[in-house]
Order: sequence, then C-alpha cells, then structure tokens
Amino acid sequence: MNAPEKLTVRIKLPSASGKLEEFRLSAPRDFGTAGRKTFNRIALAAAHVVADPLALGNPWLDAAVDWDATTAYRRYLWSLGLGVAEAMDTAQRGMGLDWNNSLELIRRSVEASRDIEGAVLFNGAGTDQLAPSGGVTLDEVVAAYEEQCEAIENLGGRIVLMASRALAACARSPDDYHRVYSRILSQLKQPVIIHWLGEMFDPQLAGYWGERDHGRAMEVALAVIEANPAKVDGIKISLLDRQKEIDMRRRLPERVRMYTGDDFNYAELIEGDRQGHSDALLGIFDAIAPAASAALAHLAQGDAKGFRDILAPTVPLARHIFAAPTRFYKTGLVFLAWLNGHQEHFVMIGGQQSARSLADLSETFRLADAAGLLRDPGVAAARMKHLLAINGVGG
Repeated sequence: MNAPEKLTVRIKLPSASGKLEEFRLSAPRDFGTAGRKTFNRIALAAAHVVADPLALGNPWLDAAVDWDATTAYRRYLWSLGLGVAEAMDTAQRGMGLDWNNSLELIRRSVEASRDIEGAVLFNGAGTDQLAPSGGVTLDEVVAAYEEQCEAIENLGGRIVLMASRALAACARSPDDYHRVYSRILSQLKQPVIIHWLGEMFDPQLAGYWGERDHGRAMEVALAVIEANPAKVDGIKISLLDRQKEIDMRRRLPERVRMYTGDDFNYAELIEGDRQGHSDALLGIFDAIAPAASAALAHLAQGDAKGFRDILAPTVPLARHIFAAPTRFYKTGLVFLAWLNGHQEHFVMIGGQQSARSLADLSETFRLADAAGLLRDPGVAAARMKHLLAINGVGG
C-alpha cells in the first residue's frame, strides 16, 4: 500500500506524553462505490446502538435509544453487503441494554431487514433477564434461554446463542453445559451460531463450558456441537488467540462454520490457509465496514493481495480499540461512527464515553486516519476539535 496522501487539514491532538502535538490528516481511502458485494465469506458486523441524548431519564441507568439512527446504521451495513449480528455485547447487551430493549431492537431490525433483498441478520438470545448467582438453577437458565429464543423465532429471526453469565455462575460441571445446550438446541427451528465469549471480554464468563483451561473447555464445546450438528450453523469464539481458533476450526464437523470473533487477528483468520478459513462475526466490522466490504470483495475475486492491502491497515486500529478495559471498547466504535457522521452525538448507553481518555481517543483518531477510514476529514477534524474544546483542550 502506498503512503496515504496528506491533506492541509490539521489538528492538535493530545499524546500519550500529555502534550498537544500537531497532526495532519490524510485523504480518505477510496473503497469503491457503495452497493451490495459478492463475498465468499459470511461476514457479520456486531452493530452498536445509537443513544438518544435528549431523552429524559438518567443516562447511567436508562437505555434511551435513537431508534431511527440505529436502524439507519443497520441499513448502511446491509448496503455494503455485510450481515448484522444484532443485540450482541457491542450493542451494550447486558451492559446497559436489557432484554426488553434488546427485544425491541431485534424486532425493529427484523422488520427493516425485510425491505432489503439478501439482508443477513442474526440476533442474540441469552439469559440476561436472570441475575447471575450461584442460587440460580439450571432449570431457570433453560427457561430464560427458551423465553428469548421463542420470542426471537416468533419475530422470524435467526439466533446467536450467547454465553450465559447465569449458567457460568450456577453450573457445577461440563455435564451441566451439555444438559442446557442440548435442551435448547433441540427446540430451535433453524441452526444457530453459538457464541463463546472469553473472560477477556466478560470476566463473569471465566470457566465457561465448566473448565478454566481453554483447551479442555474446547473439548466440551466440540462435544456439544458434535451431539447436535444439524442445529449448529457455526460457533463464534472470542478468545483473542489465533492458534486456539485455528485448532478448533480444524476439528469442527463438516458444514459447521467457524466465525472469528478475534478483533486482533481477523485478517489472517478470514483469509485462512489450505486447510480452511474462518467466517466473521466481529465488533470491529461495525467501525471499519467500508474497508471490510471492499477487502472481502477482493478476496472473493481471488485477489488475496488486494484483501490484505485494504484490511491490514485496520488491524492496529482494532487492536487499540479492543485492548481497552472490558466494557469500554464499545466507546471506540461509537466514537468512529460519530466522527464519520453516522450519528449526531457522541453519547453512550450508560454514559460510558468518560471511561476513555482524550489521549486514547486521539490515538483512535490517528489510527482511523492511517487506515483511510475518516470519510470526510474536515468533518472528522471539526468534531474532534469540538470534543477537545468541551473538555478544555485547544485543538
């Protein structure tokens, strides 16, 4: 990739050293015209929700959603040929967005998807109406899963079977996971994506599948899949470990997909090797959607070099965003959507943007620029200057 063309647009940004440093923006990369693309990988973006900053209530406690802007963002993702994974942790599911609001989000997305030919939509089903504790019973976990799965299927939606904090809290052995998953999978109308979310994203899920060691946990997950192959479209693992994903991918039953959830190593995992590849269900695809779409189109045409040329510059950005403390990586996704004009306010469900420092957000800005992802540098710079100004920093 040639060095990006520098523009005359400049801004002073905070640095890690605590000083202001002048930064000269680059020209945005031309990712091609918008429109549906043909891919040889399934690519789902775990999409964020847009908060409504004018709603009455406590922003730390109430999930006030700008439904129009949220739906518009999903239409934007579909227009690029990407699928949407709805009501996942990137939408602050269980971290500000409760089950009732999640179901409304799913209902609106299912309805919107019907207007778009070929739109792919999966929806998170979990147990977050249960408070996780050792006092919860397995029957209560099953009932919570059943409630959510039935509600989503009644809307005509397909399911991502999310990891359960309540199950992690009350399970006493791998056999408990076998019992719960087999019961739920046996009832579902369509094959699901199982989501194994690692403790690096959610500490309450440590020891999932009844094992602290990831290798032994993998054996349990594979046994569950092998016992129910017709009910499993694929598994998404989010362990941020390239080799563990490859090892599990090579052992999956035929026709069961591996969906990478690795926001550190997604480029090489999606490209794959002679023994296979991963499809994608990624939070970072929310923020880098035009680059992801263009790169996947190159890969489908047999142009692996073009795929790498576009996607490789996005990896440092993803690693920076997802290296943030648990819960707060979502702030980086909302920040980039705001910089690119997809929403008018940089506000999070739960008021979480204060958890990211100005130096951290400034580095996010620089890395997005380096990847060619600031589609209107003038607008992005103006919004960044405004953010700095309201925090008492000259830009």
